Amino acid sequence: MSKFQDIINSKTPTLVDFYADWCGPCKTIAPILKEVKDHFGNKISIIKVDVDKNPAAAQKFGVRGVPNLILFKEGRIEWQQAGVIPKNQLIQMIQPHL
Repeated sequence: MSKFQDIINSKTPTLVDFYADWCGPCKTIAPILKEVKDHFGNKISIIKVDVDKNPAAAQKFGVRGVPNLILFKEGRIEWQQAGVIPKNQLIQMIQPHL
């Protein structure tokens, strides 16, 4: 958990994808997140957190459904949304936080 804390405390915005292996929509959003990472490059970090393996992290941030995306910057939650989000919409939501 401390490594996770270090990552979300970074000045680089970090998009955390809370997911589960059994979740169909989570599989749908994976390639979208790759495209978003390709779009932003080093301006953003994207990490995945399996809610079944890390229930404490999911509980700490109020994740009740997956996929659930949370954008952190310097340890603060800048934005959070559950569900599959189209690439262009996701890029528009992240852009102001860079």
